[in-house]
Amino acid sequence: QVELVESGGGLVQSGGSLRLSCVASERAFSRYAVAWYRQALGEEREFVAGISSIDEITFYEDSVKGRFTVSRDKARNTLYLQMNNLKPEDTAVYYCATDPAKPMVAITPSTVWGQGTRVTVSS
Repeated sequence: QVELVESGGGLVQSGGSLRLSCVASERAFSRYAVAWYRQALGEEREFVAGISSIDEITFYEDSVKGRFTVSRDKARNTLYLQMNNLKPEDTAVYYCATDPAKPMVAITPSTVWGQGTRVTVSS
């Protein structure tokens, strides 16, 4: 099973930027659907951004459109999330996810998750 390792989280002031990275253990990751999810304290895990395995179409949650950009480097088996103009409400643990069996990543038994990286945005 593919393993995912995230990095890049940290503490940033409101309006600042961070770039999250997610490195996968398998080359096949470049063909899978991928996504970033986040979970704030006391809240359910929610979708942030993703790339489908069909035609590499990107999707974003409404509150991050225009501020976040999801991309991947297939040669490096790495998924990125560039986050600009961060807001306190973006504070959460961010998880990289993939699903080898589906064209898009959702919260299902076949979803593979990283360990998460914490993002804290101060006001």
